[in-house]
Amino acid sequence: MSHVLKPALLAAAACAVVLASPTALAAKPQLPQINLDDPQGVMQANRKIQCSTQDNLPVTYWWHGDMYSRVQGERDRLLFKVQGMNIRQCATVTDPEKGTGYKMVSREILLYLDPQTGEVARSWKNPWTGEDVKVLHVANDPVNFTAWPVGRDGKPVKWTGTIHGNRWWNTNTFPLFYQNPLGGDYQKYVGGFYHATEMFNFLGDVDSLRDPRRHTADVQVGWVRVSSWLPWMEMSGRGGEVYFHTAGVKLASFDDLPAVMKDEIAANYPAYVAPPPTDDARPNETSWTYFKKKVQPQAGGGGH
Repeated sequence: MSHVLKPALLAAAACAVVLASPTALAAKPQLPQINLDDPQGVMQANRKIQCSTQDNLPVTYWWHGDMYSRVQGERDRLLFKVQGMNIRQCATVTDPEKGTGYKMVSREILLYLDPQTGEVARSWKNPWTGEDVKVLHVANDPVNFTAWPVGRDGKPVKWTGTIHGNRWWNTNTFPLFYQNPLGGDYQKYVGGFYHATEMFNFLGDVDSLRDPRRHTADVQVGWVRVSSWLPWMEMSGRGGEVYFHTAGVKLASFDDLPAVMKDEIAANYPAYVAPPPTDDARPNETSWTYFKKKVQPQAGGGGH
């Protein structure tokens, strides 16, 4: 169609505007903004951050950054570039005591990339042991949770974020210390507990968060993780740790993922084009339980 309207069409359009009734031109009534001082408003806002207020609508997060080592007495080393994604959806759930909440179901991938080429790493030359080891990327399926308008203490949930002007942000720190599924029954006596810290920052604009007409919010995310060596690195209890520093965003769709991620999913993780079903009742997967499924122990602690 031509981008230049004929004079007669312009005149007709102008006439239509003049003759339109006040009722036709009247703006639709505005819905009240989501109230962050009300538990239900908090639930609605949190759901817009995590996924969508529409049931069974897939939402994709993507993030990227760096993975470093830290060993006492030496400089930190850049080991890998990393890229991660999580595809998720939510569904409304009800409970006679807890009220109306939502269940989020998701799958997530974290890829380790060669820091020079940016290609997906298949093997890695361990600079401390000199061994070539197979890289095991993170593929956790599922990663689910359920949120309710009352907390574990039985009190109504509250908005825990900060608002300044038209910006909001929320910081969550999760110190982790629990029995490692790769260890034995005597971790309390000989060590081996999984010890890590996960740090998340979610942030965005208040307008998209509180607008009841929008089913999801525009969100940016930061993720930092500090932990012991990854099991596939085969460090055999050596001192040191790794840390990840990444940032990302909620995408408009799965198709907006970078090519390196979409190609890897198509080749090796085809289920990750969609989230799990919202009635998924499987236990959550972690990088440790996934490793245990993929790698069989060998006598003498040898490689795989």
